Amino acid sequence: MEDERETFLSKSPQVSGNLDTEGAELNSLRLCLKWVCLDQSNLWRASLSWSIFFLLAIGVPIGSHFALSCSSCDENHSRPYRLVVQFSLSIFATLSFLCLSTWSNKHGLRKFLFLDKLSDASEKVQHGYTKQLQRSMKLLLIFLLPCFVSVCAYKIWWYVSGGTKLPYYVNIYISDTILCTLELCSWLYRTAIFFLVCILFRVSCYLQILRLEDFAEVFQKETEVGSILMEHFKIRRNLRIISHRFRAFIFLTLVLVTASQFTSLLDTVPSSANVNIFKAGELIVCSISLVTGLFICLRSAAKITHKAQSLTSLAAKWHACATINPFDNTDGETPRARITSNQVFSINHYWESDDEEDGDDDLDNTKLVPIFTHTISFQKRQALVTYLENNKAGITVFGFMLDRTGLRSIFLLELALFLWLLKKTIDIS
Repeated sequence: MEDERETFLSKSPQVSGNLDTEGAELNSLRLCLKWVCLDQSNLWRASLSWSIFFLLAIGVPIGSHFALSCSSCDENHSRPYRLVVQFSLSIFATLSFLCLSTWSNKHGLRKFLFLDKLSDASEKVQHGYTKQLQRSMKLLLIFLLPCFVSVCAYKIWWYVSGGTKLPYYVNIYISDTILCTLELCSWLYRTAIFFLVCILFRVSCYLQILRLEDFAEVFQKETEVGSILMEHFKIRRNLRIISHRFRAFIFLTLVLVTASQFTSLLDTVPSSANVNIFKAGELIVCSISLVTGLFICLRSAAKITHKAQSLTSLAAKWHACATINPFDNTDGETPRARITSNQVFSINHYWESDDEEDGDDDLDNTKLVPIFTHTISFQKRQALVTYLENNKAGITVFGFMLDRTGLRSIFLLELALFLWLLKKTIDIS
């Protein structure tokens, strides 16, 4: 397993050019994963990893809660919602850490990110996946930095404006500096590890999206049905693997984020709560972080499921175009001779082109594909379409398909809870 970790993002013959060109970004991703929790290749490193986790995810939140309890502080420094914030962040950090540690020890990161299967993919898929790996660190910073800057501003204001009213030990300046630094490190560690799992899920889904887009091109060239089925088998297997690996994380994230939002609302709804941005600023930043991570997972799952299900519509259109193409040279059965007809049915007479077409539907657009009517019989085409209709691929969570229809309700629920909490916090009349 240690050898497998060391070969994470290592060069393969087919993609070595891409990896050499963008080696800095890939090494940054590898170093980030190791620093967070994944370098458990021996007993010493595993002990260090777990020690850092217990210190920053559990020890610091508990210690700061009791050490900074201030009954004599004014209302703006009382922090009545600190328990909800610390408990929520620690729960998600624990869930993320356990998932990452399990995946690392069981699969190895190279296998986990499907890099061992990238050599048999097309050059287009290899290049696109390499670019996505390069972008993953940037996305992590994009989601993490705004929240961290907000927390830094809030913490610094709280310590500076509190003055001598806040609890301190020996020296007020040294004590406040150490406590503030520990709190910020704890917050950054817990939030970063949660966002990291969400980004890894997005990266895993993106590789399958690239494979689906590459697979859709088989309907534009002369291809045997058997090879089409074999490629679809591989894609469905990869989607099942991703669903199995992330199903517990996605399900628990959905449940815990909803529970955290409801708990926050129950604490802020009573008229006696007297909520304002000073008392609940940390609560808002926590809610933004958790809801953002959940939306990253849900959007990635919905997008890949939509792409996978679009293949059925594309295959049905391909089958219809091949069926209505005239067979002038046949006397009954579809001939087996390799006489191809690359006729394309133009529909410009019926629909005008739309330059604002949604990019998510590029697998099933209004452009009809070339037809190879004399190479695949009607029965085989019908069998392929029937197979795709009854074997819809996508991301599932314990048997439930994460498609756009079901996720709209989840999105509206989480958004409504968050906006309600935001309204109570900033006191919108």
